[in-house]
Formats: sequence, structure tokens, C-alpha cells
Amino acid sequence: MTNSFGEFYKAKMFMVIGSNMAEAHPVASSFLRNAVANGAQLIVVDPRKQRLCDIATMHLPLKVGSDIALLNALMHVLIAEDLYDKRFVESCTEGFDALKEKVSSYTPEYAAPICGIDADLIRETARRLAAAKPVMLCYTLGITEHTCGTNNVKSVANLQMLLGNMGMECAGVNPLRGQNNVQGACDMGALPNVYCGYQGVALDASKEKFGTAWGAFQLSQKPGLMMPQMMEGLISKKVRAFWIFGENLANSEPDIKKVEHELASAEFLVCQDIFQTETTRFAHVIFPSAAWSEYDGTFTNSERRVSRVRKVSTPPGQARPNWWIFKQLAKRFGQEWQSDSGQEIWDNEVSVLSPSLAGVKYSRIENDGLQWPCPSLDHPGTSYLHKDGKFTRGLGLFSPADWTPPAEVADEEYPWVLSTGRRLYHYHTRTQTGRCRGLNDLLSEETADISREDAERLGIRSGEKIRLKSRRGEVVVTSRVTHEVPEGLVWMAFHFRENCANWLTNAAFDPVTLTAEYKACAVRIEKL
Repeated sequence: MTNSFGEFYKAKMFMVIGSNMAEAHPVASSFLRNAVANGAQLIVVDPRKQRLCDIATMHLPLKVGSDIALLNALMHVLIAEDLYDKRFVESCTEGFDALKEKVSSYTPEYAAPICGIDADLIRETARRLAAAKPVMLCYTLGITEHTCGTNNVKSVANLQMLLGNMGMECAGVNPLRGQNNVQGACDMGALPNVYCGYQGVALDASKEKFGTAWGAFQLSQKPGLMMPQMMEGLISKKVRAFWIFGENLANSEPDIKKVEHELASAEFLVCQDIFQTETTRFAHVIFPSAAWSEYDGTFTNSERRVSRVRKVSTPPGQARPNWWIFKQLAKRFGQEWQSDSGQEIWDNEVSVLSPSLAGVKYSRIENDGLQWPCPSLDHPGTSYLHKDGKFTRGLGLFSPADWTPPAEVADEEYPWVLSTGRRLYHYHTRTQTGRCRGLNDLLSEETADISREDAERLGIRSGEKIRLKSRRGEVVVTSRVTHEVPEGLVWMAFHFRENCANWLTNAAFDPVTLTAEYKACAVRIEKL
């Protein structure tokens, strides 16, 4: 997030696009609800009439995968009607002429049939956004989990820069992280192209810096493999050993049949987790991990806040802290790593090697933590980024993009679009929540949410079993007939193994991030 949760309560307007905050981010959603109760306007852009729509000023029910067409049309109106922030654009950005040219063809009338939003509603939305400055924009996986996910994110940033909603309170581009430490994992370098603190592996300075710190002077400057490449490499034997750390890939990745074939092809597979899962069935070795409350460490949340995590219970059996497991394996390879606790790892390694975290020490995060960048011990942390329109690269860069359809669209054989997400009572593949009796009582099975119009046409009653088929697999699942879902759309989650949506989803990926297109594939519905 460029901004902070603490700014929600005084924000004037929110635009939430591609995010079912009420169910996937209930804590953040509570902040937003409080802001709306305090007078903030809320624009929800989502194919479904999700729970936030009940308190929204406006709901734009766009078609799945049409975000760029809508965003370009909004920017077209802002430019055509001279509503954009000229001062910010002229002094803090570059590439405006290219953006202006690109969106010139995206009139509301042109975009309307693509995104399913009336042209007049597009104009009204653009005018509201321009009139309510500043606006906080929040998004999640409904933006990123597309084959055009990178361009979706760039288009969201284009809109906020055009409106001048960057570098100030109650504004910005705010992606909400799906797990408690996704941000922290990325900050630590759990990406194939960067070291901790987002220092590029291709840079000579990074190679020298980390080589000196680690005594490893042959560090490759070539980015590593991304996850889909790793898994495909298990079949080709480009990847011979695979270590899966805290992921249940056999349920969470698209096209489960394909995933299981890849995992079964592994020459040597190690899993490290707090419970056995569908994925550990394929493992040759399982390392039992301590859970988050069973050892000391840190989490970094969506707003870049580094907070302490304190041990409150002893790990059961042979479970050990994750850092300890990695250190012991390194020892077997002849490496004697010096740090012997979460605090030593952070204070002596992470903060020393990461300029943006240099001022974050355990002694400073005893209470409410610190938000990076925090470059020195006397720095208070940074509540919002790009202050006064000063970007890391200097000027903010407009990155115009054209709309492209999903990799798989509805046709005569598979006439419905399936989109996926999360439900409030369970978390991901239920590795944790599936062991909670109360949550299983609240939600004991998966459903396929379909519109009343589709249900009536097919003669399907809510609560009866139906079969969903895609080009990759099929599931039998309970139908849920609801007003939340528009005609032509089916919506499911992937919490339950036997009728997981990922038996159906398409292993098509964004070409830059290799994020899968979980939000769109073609299916057909069969009444049983």
C-alpha cells in the first residue's frame, strides 16, 4: 500500500476495484465501513453485487476481465472534460501524451459494451472521482489474477496519477495483501528477481554487496524461476529438487490435474508446513514447522508495517521454527550461519542489508511497529509514499495499455464464465480453518453461485447438486442461487478439496508476473 489504514477514517472517497473486502479482508473492510458511516463516498467496481455494495454510493458491475476498458474510459472522460489534475501531471509525471493518445479511442460509448457499464454511468463516475479529491483506491486479486494483471495494475496507477491522488494522505494505490505476511515475504526477497529490500539480482552492486555479506562471490545475476516455471521444470527435469514452504499447491494452483502430474514427477520433493496437506502426499521429506505463535519473529502487513510476533506456546512434537530448519540444512552443507534467533536475523542481517529497513530494529518495534521505508534509527517510518509527488524513479511514469480479453471466454460449448475468490468463514485451502469445528459449522461445503435468471432457465433450485465442467475437469457442487451474481457468471471458492474451483480453472498466466488467471475461465452447467 502507498498509504495507511490509519487514513481510512478521514478519507473522503474510496474506489474499491476487484476486491471483495468484506469477505477476503474483513478487518480492512471494517475500517472502510467506519469511514462510510462517517460520510465517505464509496464506489465499488465488481462483477458481483458483493456485500460492500450495500453501503456503496455507486456500484459498477463490470464484466469479468474488462477492467482496462473501464479504466481507460474513465481517463478518457477526465481528459476530454478537462477534469484531471494538470498541476500534478505536468510537474510530477511523464508519458502523459502517450496516455492521452491511448485513451482517446476509449470513449464511454466504445467501452460500454466491453465492460457492460452504461456510458452515462462511466461519465458520472469520472466526474465524481474528480470532484472528491483525494480518493483512496483499493484493489486485490480481482485486478491481478488475470493474463493482463500487470496492465491492470498499471492502469489503476495511471488513473490515480491522472487524478493527482498520489503522495498525500487519504489517497494512493492500495493493494490489500491476502495473507498476514505476504508483504513481509516479498520484502525479504522471496521473489526470483530481487534480494531483500527489493535490490535487483541483476545489479553489479547487489552482487558485490550480498556476495561480501554472505561470503558467496559466485552469485548469479540472472533472475530465478517463477513458480509455474519451476513446476513445469519438474516434468522436463530442468528442476530436479523442489522445496515447498508453507504452500498447498495441490489445491491452490489452477488445473489441479496438471499440478498433481507435475508434483508426482518431482525427483525429490520437500514440504515444510505446520500440517499435512494435499501437497505433502507427494513429498519425500516433510519438515514440521512451528506455527506463527510458537516462535518469535516479525510480520509486515499490507501498509508496510513491521510488527513483532511473540512466542506464546511451545511447538508440538518435532516442530521447529522455520529459520532453525533452514539453518540446520545449511549446516549440513558446511555453512555456519551466525544468527541464532529471529531478532538476531533481523537486527544483524535484514536491517543491515536493506536500506529501506535500516532503521527498523527489534528495540523500536516493541509497540505498534514501524512502516518502511525507515532508513535510519531516528526515522519515524513512512505513513504514505511518494510525498509531494516525488517518486522513487523521479517522475511518475504513465504506462498506457489496451484492453485484452481473458485467455478463455464463454462459447457455445462452455457458455458461462467462472470466476473465483474467497469466502468469509474459511481461509485458502482450509489447512488451518478446516480444523476448526465452529467454522466448519458456519460453512461446511463449497457452493457454485449462479444468477436467478440462469437458475430459472436451467430449472435449478438453490441447494441442489449441479455439475460444472471446464476443458480441464469437472466438479459436482451445491448450487447457490443468488442476486449477487449476474447472468452468465458462476462464482466459486477453492476452500474445499472435493469440489475445489481449481479443478476447473485455467493455467494461463500474465506474461510478466506469471500470475494465473483465476478470475476467468469458461464452464458449462449441468443439472443432475
